[in-house]
Amino acid sequence: MEADASAHLLTREACSTVPSVDAMEARFRQAISLNAKVSTILQCWPRLDLPNAWLVAGCLFQSVWNQQSGQDVERGIRDYDIFYFDPSDLSQSAEQAMQARVDGLLSSLKIKIDVANQARVHLWYPQHFGRPYAPLTSVKEGIRRFLALECCVAVRPDACFAPFGLAGLFEGTLTPNPFSPYPELFSAKAASYLERWPHLVVRNNEFPRLK
Repeated sequence: MEADASAHLLTREACSTVPSVDAMEARFRQAISLNAKVSTILQCWPRLDLPNAWLVAGCLFQSVWNQQSGQDVERGIRDYDIFYFDPSDLSQSAEQAMQARVDGLLSSLKIKIDVANQARVHLWYPQHFGRPYAPLTSVKEGIRRFLALECCVAVRPDACFAPFGLAGLFEGTLTPNPFSPYPELFSAKAASYLERWPHLVVRNNEFPRLK
């Protein structure tokens, strides 16, 4: 059963090669481009010079949800997350130096930008959240662990990453991610999203829990 579920998910991920998904990605890029902050960050991307970096998660899918619900595209977006991956230096000071440099380059935006080295998440996660977290091997692996399938999205100027597709995001659904290490946290997260975007619909997970 576990193999079947994994194959189903991988099939959805493999669909990124078909033209219809290319069109979906173009639609996604168009939607997030209406957020001027996102557009500026991507325009400045080469200057950020972060290794293996992606703009991820909330600032992207929340921009889409805001448009779906007739709100200002930037409404309620609390921060803009940039994930990078540098296993050569796992120190907090190196991550803070990256944060300071990005803050300086993008200071005119007057927004909160969180820059995080995903290679060191396992070092601080247990102390911060009281739970273990398996080390990541890439930014993409971390994105695949987000609580909802529709939230597993990332972009950079030359690429879009949506391992479980974009259809659910545009349909306004929230689906538990079987690859999340802590699926029990999904309900609380979904409830917080529903308070802000009541048009969203929680969908029962069609995949069994994977070990």
